Amino acid sequence: MNRETFWPGDDDKLHEECGVFGVFGHQDAAKLTALGLHALQHRGQEGAGIVSFDGARFHAERHFGLVGDNFTRRAVMDRLPGHRAVGHNRYSTHGGPSDRNIQPLFAEFAGGGFAVAHNGNITNAQAVQERLQERGSIFQSTSDTEVILHLIATSRGLRLADRIIDALSEIEGAWSLVCLSSKKMIGARDPHGVRPLVLGDLEGAPILASETCALDIIGARFVRDVEPGEMIIITPGGMESLRPFAPAKPHFCIFEYVYFSRPDSVIGGRGVHAVRKRIGAELAREKPAIADLVVPVPDSGTPAAIGFAELSGIPFDLGIIRNHYVGRTFIEPSEAIRDMGVKLKHNANRAVLAGKRVVLVDDSIVRGTTSLKIVKMVRDAGASEVHMRIASPPTTHSCFYGVDTPERSKLIASRMSVREMADYIKVDSLEFLTMDGLYRAVGEESRASGSGRFCDACFTGDYPIRLVDFERKTALEDEERVAARTAENLVELARIAKAG
Repeated sequence: MNRETFWPGDDDKLHEECGVFGVFGHQDAAKLTALGLHALQHRGQEGAGIVSFDGARFHAERHFGLVGDNFTRRAVMDRLPGHRAVGHNRYSTHGGPSDRNIQPLFAEFAGGGFAVAHNGNITNAQAVQERLQERGSIFQSTSDTEVILHLIATSRGLRLADRIIDALSEIEGAWSLVCLSSKKMIGARDPHGVRPLVLGDLEGAPILASETCALDIIGARFVRDVEPGEMIIITPGGMESLRPFAPAKPHFCIFEYVYFSRPDSVIGGRGVHAVRKRIGAELAREKPAIADLVVPVPDSGTPAAIGFAELSGIPFDLGIIRNHYVGRTFIEPSEAIRDMGVKLKHNANRAVLAGKRVVLVDDSIVRGTTSLKIVKMVRDAGASEVHMRIASPPTTHSCFYGVDTPERSKLIASRMSVREMADYIKVDSLEFLTMDGLYRAVGEESRASGSGRFCDACFTGDYPIRLVDFERKTALEDEERVAARTAENLVELARIAKAG
């Protein structure tokens, strides 16, 4: 699916990674999986898939688009029988949009069928793939997840669990997995615990999901978080927990609290909505503003705006109304339509904004293009002043652990100062939450006291896991630039020699 089939403005956010879900031992396994994926739709809207097992055969349905557009049809669900199922919502990070990349990926091993759904990004996928291809492996997709299947297939482990451990020991990066074989369901989380994974229970049927909101929708009980570096093996006989990987410092993605997770989820024992309100309160404490009104940029700025308003005492109101029914465009995205993009998704509430000094609260600024249009819209609605407050530090670096971010040169905070950004988006003032403020909001005294528990690389460039493929690519590009400059110099020297 081409990015231009989405309404303009969508690319000015850090896009969600993916969502995974699995259920083992329930007569409505596929239906429950579809509901779970629906609750996790915010984590990926490009495509969704479900693989079920009926005791004899595996069945798969993979479709572009939203869960509700594909998995509410009876004909589709009737093709997914069985008491076990795993599912996946996709927003592509590694590999482009293609039906071959929609997960769960499935393979027939010597010991039977196997499906895997992956949330995260493997940072050495290209290096591993090249090694596998040299040994004869043939890849069918451009998804980094496929390397896991090939590593399992080529492992010499006797048991499936041993082969999975072998495979996961060879990859680096972020991975929360839900896998299904003919005999078991397996959940696993990388040793750094970058991406979330939780364990639930529904009438004795174990559930694995990216977030607790997926448990809530089916009435399942939250049991606990899957721990970093843990593998859970679920069979009809019970559940086994293994910790087969070398211990590592936990580095949970702190941006899950800022934006990615649904506000009604509980992540790492913290209610996401409550954390976002505390973020807003810290923002008001650190970066106050003299204003008449606090207005969120919906929906992601709303909890922080509530916290900002409560601590500052400035009234909160909905000065921007979001249209929740804007999907993929049915109009050719001409330049005129592109300019309308933000208004199609957000509209200023003139009766609230006219004549007011407004504090706009948003979760982040990525490219700055949407902020520019929203500020103009608020000014056009009659606001006398517009002060913008951002509920996170400046996003200065790309993510390599499962979040689709622009390359660094396209991140506005990587090439402009805060003052320059304020001038660009045309606000009276612009302020960001500090790193220490963000850490205080998640329960730490400061970044220094909490840096061992979170990944904040998008704000700091401090990457906790090696970026093998990126470093190789950068080194190759450097070599090519040097070679090109050398060739140019040789040509110039030849020209000079000839002229002399």
